[in-house]
Amino acid sequence: MEEIKPPHYVTQEECDRKIEAAIRQHNRNASLLSMVLGLIFLALFAEGFFRVMGMIPPFLGIDVNVIQDIVDKVKEQIAPIVNTYRPSV
Repeated sequence: MEEIKPPHYVTQEECDRKIEAAIRQHNRNASLLSMVLGLIFLALFAEGFFRVMGMIPPFLGIDVNVIQDIVDKVKEQIAPIVNTYRPSV
């Protein structure tokens, strides 16, 4: 069987350029993917935070607004204690 030889061998410089180009492309693609995923997670976090704060209405009937519950509990439990230590004017 005859050995098939390529018409052109890759030199060390060409090989280095190809490797550097591949690394550069990988870094660019990884950076873009990380940026997109970061923006998605940030948007979902902000949406959940605003939903808990009550700034966005409930979704599918699931109400996660806890601020009004906290205000009611403070009025029931903490306000009477604070009023006992408050000097009357």
